[in-house]
Amino acid sequence: MILVLILLIPQVTITAQSISTKGQFWASILAGNDVPSGQSPLESIIGYIPTLSVLQELSNNQLLDMELSYRLDRTYSGNSLINNTEDFQRYWIRYSSKKLEARLGLQKIVFGPSQVLRSLSWFDTIDLKDPTGQTDGVEAFRLRWYPSNTLSVWSWTINNDQDTLSYGGRAELSTNRGEWGLTYHRNTPPHQRVAFDYRYDGFIGFWNESAMIMSNESETRMVTVGADYTLPIANGILVMTESMHVYSEANDSTSSQTLTVLMASLPVGMVHQVMYITQMGWTEKQTYQYLRWTSTHDHYSLNFILSIGPKRDECLPIEIPNTLAGFGTGLQFMFIYNH
Repeated sequence: MILVLILLIPQVTITAQSISTKGQFWASILAGNDVPSGQSPLESIIGYIPTLSVLQELSNNQLLDMELSYRLDRTYSGNSLINNTEDFQRYWIRYSSKKLEARLGLQKIVFGPSQVLRSLSWFDTIDLKDPTGQTDGVEAFRLRWYPSNTLSVWSWTINNDQDTLSYGGRAELSTNRGEWGLTYHRNTPPHQRVAFDYRYDGFIGFWNESAMIMSNESETRMVTVGADYTLPIANGILVMTESMHVYSEANDSTSSQTLTVLMASLPVGMVHQVMYITQMGWTEKQTYQYLRWTSTHDHYSLNFILSIGPKRDECLPIEIPNTLAGFGTGLQFMFIYNH
């Protein structure tokens, strides 16, 4: 893959180089009333991601850049360490020109217009409720080609957790009638995903994601539709709703599930913002409430979060995370510093 990337770069002249460093630090404390067995009702997290970036300007509006970042975070239940992460967050090198972008390494691959109920969250862990905005990456070689101002074509090869390669591609078309996307991905062993997505911004914003995941033993179909609109009240209240329907067939059994999300976001002055999210599962008749007040300054933000969700014994019989977050009633404060 490195040889492919090098061959994509024609003979160029180096014009300028820049090196920069940045980082994100966060610390939070969470109090909850649905406590895992043997743990404390207080949970704290501390983490830091330092990042090194190098950019090399080439001739004819071409660029060669790289990014290296490392994630360190620890989660404590009371005084006991329950999770410790020390691993690379990103390491990639990229060549880009007016028509082409090639990136190799541990990187973020994100696509699709949905914000919460994301049928196309195939390679990321983006969560609108996470104030840090971080997401896991994948080891991949990704190529993006821009034959015109309205069309872009992606292709990628990904090294997954089983150390086997999977591949796929995507085409995006932007017109005055909206933005269209068509995506395909194939894993090994045989496991295929096909998706279509669309977004239109007019009087209201409207979008759709439809995906199908197929293997020899099962088939899953997911459809997400959403819309948003800014109410002309105060500084403008952004309201958004999404609904997702999931239908699965495996052997001789079938199952279906429908989820709906409502979100409202209001800026208060230049510094503060209030966000409220409610999510309902129509099949299980369960609801989740999330309220966050954020105060954002030049280099840091303060986040106060209230969440109310179903308790552990009310959830489906699946593997339950060993954490306070997302269960019962929780009150959290998070400090984030960016430099």
